[in-house]
Amino acid sequence: MNFTEILTHWYSVNKRSLPWRTTKNPYHIWLSEIIMQQTQITQGLPYYEAFVNRFPSVFDLANANEQDVLKLWQGLGYYSRARNLHTSAKYIANVLGGEFPNTYTEIVKLKGVGDYTASAIASICFNEPHAVVDGNVYRVLSRYFGIDTPINSTKGIKEFKKLATSLIDSKHPGDYNQAVMEFGATQCKPKSPYCIVCPLNTSCIAIQKGKVDELPVKLKKTKVTKKHFNFLVIISEDNNIIFEKRTSKGIWQNLYQFPLVETKSALTSEVFESNPGIKSLFNGSKFTYSLYNTNELVHKLSHQHLYTKFWIIEVKKLPKKGISISELKTYPTSILISNFIDRFDF
Repeated sequence: MNFTEILTHWYSVNKRSLPWRTTKNPYHIWLSEIIMQQTQITQGLPYYEAFVNRFPSVFDLANANEQDVLKLWQGLGYYSRARNLHTSAKYIANVLGGEFPNTYTEIVKLKGVGDYTASAIASICFNEPHAVVDGNVYRVLSRYFGIDTPINSTKGIKEFKKLATSLIDSKHPGDYNQAVMEFGATQCKPKSPYCIVCPLNTSCIAIQKGKVDELPVKLKKTKVTKKHFNFLVIISEDNNIIFEKRTSKGIWQNLYQFPLVETKSALTSEVFESNPGIKSLFNGSKFTYSLYNTNELVHKLSHQHLYTKFWIIEVKKLPKKGISISELKTYPTSILISNFIDRFDF
């Protein structure tokens, strides 16, 4: 058997039992692919099940309030995925009459859908021979064929896509695509792959040349920036609190948070009241404050690390419109804010 046949056979015996593998419903496959982007199966599976239960059809998702979608997504990160999912659901329901696009060319036009996701849906649901290339596929192909072209370079992206396309089973593209992804996730793992019992070990170049730990090759990542965030937890005597929607573009767009003051370095109690952002917010009104966490909490995102402090501020009356503390947990927030709300004794 050749590479493709070995992988497909391996998959038929070793594949994990997952709910989206029992259907070819493109709505369900699409949900699973979006949710599982940059997410491990163990973390993403409960979210997939929650979305299918809450929004069993594309019409249900389309008719949902964005706030409810973001709340259900809370904790998964990369919130643009949820916003794009909701936007595309409305397009499918309202413009396409609920009919999911059935070709790669049309699927890839959906907001938030790229080559990988479109290839997966087109091959699994509509039997189109479009090869998927994700982190798992890069790893399997680079090791087996001994390719050291950086996978995140323009040359590497083209080279691996061309190779993956040449290997796909044109009769059963969906099975092959799922096989190579599953193989990378459970057999040819990033660390400590199961090379001894690998069905491809007699012909794998990385094994032959002792380069398993060196492949795949990635170019150096973008420099991570460091930011200092100060969240102002402003509580009034009648137990109201300021909780506002983040409207600026970015990963937390349309999520809710406490008023934020960003500083160039860690803000200390000694200079807290003199900070321009804090002075302008209170405009001379009296308040008392305390620091919830003396040491900054470090929240790590892909390209930035957020060094965060939460300041507890007590006032007689809120300086701007707020909500009841009892309503806090009903709003969609980032995991950073959510964790604080869970820990703090309001």
